[in-house]
Amino acid sequence: MKTVILAGGLGTRLSEETDLTPKPMIEIGGSPMLWHIMKTYATYGFADFVIALGYRPEVVKNFFLNYYYLRNDLTVRIAKGHVEVRDCENGEDWTVSLVDTGIATQTGGRVLRLADWIGGETFLLTYGDGVTDANLADIVAFHRAHGKLATVTAVRPPARFGGLAFSGDLVSEFTEKPQIGEGWINGGFFVLEPRVLDYIEGDDTILEREPLERLAEDGQLVAYRHEGFWQCMDTLRDKRLLESLWESDAAPWKVWT
Repeated sequence: MKTVILAGGLGTRLSEETDLTPKPMIEIGGSPMLWHIMKTYATYGFADFVIALGYRPEVVKNFFLNYYYLRNDLTVRIAKGHVEVRDCENGEDWTVSLVDTGIATQTGGRVLRLADWIGGETFLLTYGDGVTDANLADIVAFHRAHGKLATVTAVRPPARFGGLAFSGDLVSEFTEKPQIGEGWINGGFFVLEPRVLDYIEGDDTILEREPLERLAEDGQLVAYRHEGFWQCMDTLRDKRLLESLWESDAAPWKVWT
């Protein structure tokens, strides 16, 4: 089963970091956000990736082209350009297809452009800027059990500020940055059938608008409710939060060993 990752956006709300770097390539703990997402999928056995590129595709391509060499010790014979890898680590047993889907293409259009890469099989889909501790194998099982065209992972967004509960003038409860108790949002981490592509018209189609709206109207969209950790990297503040969790060895999305 292939995993499609949308990694072509500009990341305008992270302009401090994305002037030269695609948003999914911003590093958390020394590795790109994209790597963290892929590690999570691979942990559950989903290691055949199709990356939809757009903004600065060469940055993503260079990362994977050099991945093997940069993570191992090398001996380089300059005269002949021969490279010998020393003390080679096993590395990641991933297959990664890197596809330029156009800098201005919308999310739905990017998925449609990958039709030939996906084939006529069920596929996974997520964004290049969010991490979770959800069990991805459970989401796939949930999708198959319901027999619909599309499954979306629903999450509760983390609150931006501390929460207060009152008893008269007394604060009866103080919760620092709780998750919002009401309402669910699209957390990504989709499981989709190939017929979902029929709901996408072209490059200008935004997946989260007409395609998902029509799937819901047709009774073909189900939600896997995840109560656990989910965090997107939408702002510099989000990046710093993820960095602090990683550096304190308390990153909930690190489900691998």
